[in-house]
Amino acid sequence: MNNNFLSELTIVILTYKTNRDILINCLNSIDKRVNVMIVENSNKFENENEFLDQFLNLSIECTGNNLGFGGGNNFGFKRVNTKFALALSPDTICDKKFFEKLNIYLESDLDFSILGVNFYKEDINKTGHSSYGYFKKNNIGKKFNSTLIEVDWIIGCAIIINLNKFTDKVIFDENIFIYFEDFDLCKRLSKIGEKVLSSKILFIKHIGDSSSIAVIPELKSAAIKFRSWHWRWSEFYFYKKNYGLLHAHKKCSYKLVKFLILMIFFKIRSNNELFNLNKYSFLGLFNAIIGRKSFYRVEY
Repeated sequence: MNNNFLSELTIVILTYKTNRDILINCLNSIDKRVNVMIVENSNKFENENEFLDQFLNLSIECTGNNLGFGGGNNFGFKRVNTKFALALSPDTICDKKFFEKLNIYLESDLDFSILGVNFYKEDINKTGHSSYGYFKKNNIGKKFNSTLIEVDWIIGCAIIINLNKFTDKVIFDENIFIYFEDFDLCKRLSKIGEKVLSSKILFIKHIGDSSSIAVIPELKSAAIKFRSWHWRWSEFYFYKKNYGLLHAHKKCSYKLVKFLILMIFFKIRSNNELFNLNKYSFLGLFNAIIGRKSFYRVEY
C-alpha cells in the first residue's frame, strides 16, 4: 500500500462509554499505518492508557459532554488535519482488504464529497438492511463507474469524507442528536448538485445495536425508550427540514394516534416493553411536531 494516501486519511471513531471488546475488535481491523482518532462523547475515556499503549496509531479526544452523533463527529473533524476522514462507528469491522481498496479511490483523481461502503451479502440477507438506498424509485440503478454507483443515501456507520468540500468541517446537522443524520447529509449534498457515491468493493461488517446502553442488560428498557424517542423526533425533523412542514405532517402525524392506541393496548396487556416503545415514540414525535429541540437523554 502506498503511504502517500495514508498520510491524507484520518479515521474518526465516535464513542460514548463504548464496550471495550467491541471497540478493540474495530481497532484491530484497521490498518496500523492509518491514523485513528477516538472522540469520546463525555468527559473521560475509560482505559485510555491501555488503548494508547496497544494502538500506537491512536489519539483520544474527549468532548466534555455528550454532543450526539453529529456534534461529536463534527468535534472530531475540526481536529483532523488530513484531506480525508473516515467516520467509522465502533461497532464495525473492516474487511482485510478494505484499506488496500480504499487506496484506489484516495490516490485517484476521483472528485467526491462523501463515499459509502458495502455490506457482505450474507449480512444483508440476515438483517434485511443495505448500506445504501434511494429516496425515489426512478433513481435506482445509476452506475458511476465499474466499482461505484450513484445513490440517494449511504449509511452513517462508515462514510469516507473529503473534508475540503465542507466549510469549517461541519458535516452533520447538530440539531439531530441521533438517527437520520446520514439521510440529512445526503439530501443536503444532492440539493447542491453533489453526487452521493457508494463503493461495491469496500466491505465492512456492521454489528449494530451495540452501543453501551444496548449491550448492558439492565439498561434494555432505557435503550428502548431512547431509540424510540429519538427515531421519531429525528424522522419528523428530517422531513420538515428537507420536504416542508406539510409533507412532514403527512408522513408522520397520523402515527401519534397509532402510538396512543398501542400504548393503551399494551398497558392493558401489561407488556411494559411494548408500552414503553410506543409511549416514547409518541413523546418523541409529539415534541418534534410542536417544535421542541431534541432534548431527551439517558445518563448512565
